[in-house]
Amino acid sequence: MITRTIFLCLIIAGIFSCRQEAAQEVSAPEKHRPRWHFTPPSMWMNDPNGMVYYEGEYHLFYQHYPDGSVWGPMHWGHAISRDLVNWQHQPIALYPDSLGYIFSGSAVVDWNNTSGFGHDNTLPIVAIFTYHNMAGEKAGRNDFQTQGIAYSLDKGRTWTKYAGNPVLSNPGIRDLRDPKVIWHDATHQWVMTLAAGDHVRFYTSPDLKEWSYASSFGKNQGSHRGVWECPDLFSISPEGEELRQWVLLVSINPGAPNGGSGTQYFVGQFDGQEFVLDPAQDPGVYNWIDLGRDNYAGVTWSDISLKDGRRIFMGWMSNWQYAQVVPTTSWRSAMTLPRELQLKKSPRGWRLWSRPVEELKMLRDSSFTLSPQSLTGKIQLDEILGFPPTLLEVLLEVEIGNNSQSVFGLEWHNDAGESYRVGFDAPLGLFFSDRTRAGKNDFSSDFANAIHYASRQVEGKIVKLHVFVDVASAELFADDGATCMTDIFFPSKDFDKLNVYAQNGPVTLRKAEFFLIRNYGITNYE
Repeated sequence: MITRTIFLCLIIAGIFSCRQEAAQEVSAPEKHRPRWHFTPPSMWMNDPNGMVYYEGEYHLFYQHYPDGSVWGPMHWGHAISRDLVNWQHQPIALYPDSLGYIFSGSAVVDWNNTSGFGHDNTLPIVAIFTYHNMAGEKAGRNDFQTQGIAYSLDKGRTWTKYAGNPVLSNPGIRDLRDPKVIWHDATHQWVMTLAAGDHVRFYTSPDLKEWSYASSFGKNQGSHRGVWECPDLFSISPEGEELRQWVLLVSINPGAPNGGSGTQYFVGQFDGQEFVLDPAQDPGVYNWIDLGRDNYAGVTWSDISLKDGRRIFMGWMSNWQYAQVVPTTSWRSAMTLPRELQLKKSPRGWRLWSRPVEELKMLRDSSFTLSPQSLTGKIQLDEILGFPPTLLEVLLEVEIGNNSQSVFGLEWHNDAGESYRVGFDAPLGLFFSDRTRAGKNDFSSDFANAIHYASRQVEGKIVKLHVFVDVASAELFADDGATCMTDIFFPSKDFDKLNVYAQNGPVTLRKAEFFLIRNYGITNYE
């Protein structure tokens, strides 16, 4: 009895010790590691995959190489959250096998058990992914990417690959990958959207196992300056409109407006077979979900309840131009903040707006508010905030006059002479994100070679800046999310100083709120 008691005490002590170590790791992470953006436990991460909501849990799978901090044989990493803020790392979900690496894809709840994988009233979650056969690629073949499926009967904890894989062979298209699957209610079938080099292809299925080609879209629409990847197709109810619209997201690498990889989108109608661009959308105009450099391969969660009704998006916070050489060591890459997508009609057609999800407000801790005032020059905020500006959420409302020549915004800096600026250039009518002096950048000539600009999507004298800064990244949601910019940077020392400033003329600061963001961190396996 005494021996058993001692043994149990040792186990409990060991668990407590592990938890202490995990907590210590969260409170003192590696340099540049975000405190409240999702990052892998270690090593390489890229595209978010298989994002599905089931029984109160948000599942995030992601491209992962657990044996190196650069791209390698792809696995599906896994994490779970109940609130989109606190994440628990899970064991690796899918490993490479004889058919190939496990590339990007999606996951769905098979509510009607059309696949037959469910039993004893247990519904399956089904993952759909691309197999990438490296031997076939090296041999010069074009059919080295096929589509496979796996299923889980324990709420995504463990997975069984389908014995009949691949479920969709390759007809000879070199870049045929990244399946996003949805259930199409009107036609009572599954629809797969698949990237196919310079366009997307749609396939349909009654059971997730047998797939038939339906149609193609995009050869004459959108940007074609790079390879199309990571599509997403979903319906959405525009604000104040009765008719639901369909949105098609397509990531492209390279070809983004500020360089490297980015995500474009199209608005139209989908009947279960074909996607038709809305007549008001100019096929020669490219719409981008984010105008910064570091939001790529983003997709949305499936199976979020109708009661919730949101379309929630998350992207990979990096860029293929430099992702593998950024100055982090034991881990590489983070995900963007989760964002709610909204579709609104503008004089230039339909536009997607992105807003940080409401759950992020639970991260707010201490706060500080500046009184409304005329702003000329700069206000040194770090001296009056009462907390460091390294983990910060900022909400500004600035009124500009007619024919204003003012350039205004926020500047984070340190005593090493490094700085990051984000704001609005009134003469140009452009938002900007400037990391050209934000720290280490010699790892890539493409990283900090220019200021990033984004056009304003709304009119009016009131300009809104909503900014999140997390150690080494900034996400701007301007004008309530009409324009978004996401950028990463690598200061040699934390940016512990902050100014709000206006140059070339005064502006009126109508609102200025600052929130210290709690260091929530991410826990280890359940």
